[in-house]
Amino acid sequence: MKTHRLIITASLALLLAACGDSSDTAPAASSAGSEAPAAGQSAVQDKDSKPDIPRIASGSKDHTTLVAALKAAEYLDVVSNAGPFTVFAPTNAAFDKLPPGTVETLVKPENKDKLRDILEYHVAVSSFKPEMLRDGMSLGMANGGNVKIANKDGKITLNGNSTVIATIPASNGIIHVVDGVLLPPSN
Repeated sequence: MKTHRLIITASLALLLAACGDSSDTAPAASSAGSEAPAAGQSAVQDKDSKPDIPRIASGSKDHTTLVAALKAAEYLDVVSNAGPFTVFAPTNAAFDKLPPGTVETLVKPENKDKLRDILEYHVAVSSFKPEMLRDGMSLGMANGGNVKIANKDGKITLNGNSTVIATIPASNGIIHVVDGVLLPPSN
């Protein structure tokens, strides 16, 4: 499983490296001698194609906390890439169920690695439609952990405490809106 995670991480790093500025000219250096930061895949402007996972989440009033967390963890470009990805996207109400101060603590720069681990525990590298999520299935996540799927009478739950409440197709995978935040088990 660690090899699988290493391959996923290396692949994502290569994808990120390939997603720099696609214009023919490099940005001019400022008078201070520094260049503007290169924008990643999430900065690509495309109003004609089906939206990707981050664009769908950014357009949802129920996912502002998730989008802020993705930005704080510098993970927005990763889930903007081609994928396919399955993202279990907690609603704002799901984040509100966490102990007070948890989100505020996680988005601090010094907690970026922990936040990224939690966010990666919500991402599978493949596209899993609801009918593919079978009862008893263990789904490998981008952080190397596993999520246990229960599917009883069409009600899909994750780790016994988070329920899929909606499913939205995206250009680079699928979003399952969930009513709970998945926390990786302690090592």
